[in-house]
Amino acid sequence: MSTQQWDETRVRALHDDLVSLYDPVDRVAEHGADPTAEPGEGVRQLVTTILSQNVADANTRRASEALFDRYDDFAAIEAADHEELKETIRVAGLANQKAARIQRALTAIREETGGAYSLAFLDAMPTDEAKDWLTEIKGVGPKTASVVLNFHFGKPTMAVDTHVERVSKRFGLVPESASNERAHEVLDERVPDELIYPLHVLLIRHGREHCSARGADCDNRVCEVYCDCEYC
Repeated sequence: MSTQQWDETRVRALHDDLVSLYDPVDRVAEHGADPTAEPGEGVRQLVTTILSQNVADANTRRASEALFDRYDDFAAIEAADHEELKETIRVAGLANQKAARIQRALTAIREETGGAYSLAFLDAMPTDEAKDWLTEIKGVGPKTASVVLNFHFGKPTMAVDTHVERVSKRFGLVPESASNERAHEVLDERVPDELIYPLHVLLIRHGREHCSARGADCDNRVCEVYCDCEYC
C-alpha cells in the first residue's frame, strides 16, 4: 500500500480494526504516564530501557533486579566501578556499552538538574525538545527516548521497535526504505496524538501474533485489508 493513502481517517480505521481483532489497550494495565509517580521513576524507566536494548524481556528484568538490588540509589550506580557495574548487568548483553550508557545518562541528568536524579524537567518541554535532550546522550536513541517520554510522561511520540517497524512498513504506514530514525518521525507525524500509545501496543501484538518476520500468518481481517507483503 502506498504511504500516500495514509491519512488520519485511515490511521483511525487501522486502530479500530486492530482493536476488533484483539482488545482495547488499557494503558494502566500496560504502561502509561502516572502523575503520582516519584520523580526518580522516569530515571528508572530510562535506565531499564537502556538495559532492554537488543535483549529479551526476561533478561531485562533479571538485569534490572540485579542492578537495583546491588546499588542503593542512582548516585551509587553513577559512581560504581565500571567493571563491577558491567558484571552486575551482564545478563542484559552488551554489558560494557550499557554500563557506560547508564552512567553517562545519570551524569547528564545530575548535571542538568544541579544534583537531582529526576527527569521532571522534561515534562515542561515540547516533545521534540525533550527527545533532543535525551538523544544527545550517547547511546540513547529515538526508541529509548520515545519509551521514556510516552510511557512515563505521556508525550505523543511512538517507540518504534522491530515489530512496529516491520508491521508499519508492510502496511505502508512507513516507507520500506526508511531508517528506524525516519520511521519514528513518520509515525509521529502520521498518527494522532491520542492513538500513539495504543497503536504502539497493538502493532507490537500484531507483529508477535500474526505479522512475524518469517512465515507471517495473514489469515486475519487486518492483514487482508492493509497488508500486501509477500505472505499475503
